[in-house]
Amino acid sequence: MARICSIIKDMNTNGKHKLYFHKQKSGIVRDLFYSLAVGGAVAIALTSPYFLVNLLKKYPTWKKYPKKKVYDNFYLLRKRGYIKLERKNNQIYISLTQEGKKKAGLFQIDDLKIKKPKKWDRKWRVLIFDIAQLKKIYREALRGKLKVLGFYQLQKSVWVHPFDCKAEIKMLKDFFGLSDREIRLIVAENIGEYGEIKKFFKMV
Repeated sequence: MARICSIIKDMNTNGKHKLYFHKQKSGIVRDLFYSLAVGGAVAIALTSPYFLVNLLKKYPTWKKYPKKKVYDNFYLLRKRGYIKLERKNNQIYISLTQEGKKKAGLFQIDDLKIKKPKKWDRKWRVLIFDIAQLKKIYREALRGKLKVLGFYQLQKSVWVHPFDCKAEIKMLKDFFGLSDREIRLIVAENIGEYGEIKKFFKMV
């Protein structure tokens, strides 16, 4: 998992390590992963000599890139073990490998955002986690991502957000392979004095 997460370690002024997800910059690589992750296995006729043309027909979002760039990146990802091609019944089936699916998951985590509704429902999302020392790298990466998502740290392992984030937290939970005992999201109407928290979220 540590290798897949592409986590960069840096030192802050207190000498403690901060862990961040390394942002992937290539738009075409992101689109390749997203399309294959969402579409699943795709079949292309083995008898056709126009492999790339047929591939672009299957994935219209790739057409905005130069054909050579699509071709080069596609085969680079295949060479690295993220994409597999299988021949069956005069067709080529294209899909992500297990490593490819994990990589696609990383892109999804990178792009996570919590949407701000037009009107606040006056409920607080309280995230509590208790992750063992053996999973320290997951714990620190999770903290880093919660900061990026805009959570307010109420206590060491208690974070708060005013907007619905159930789907986003589930994705993080699944990505890190955490159980219900290790991470829990609670919806509360009262968290005590929250003047400072409302200022943090610019809700005053």
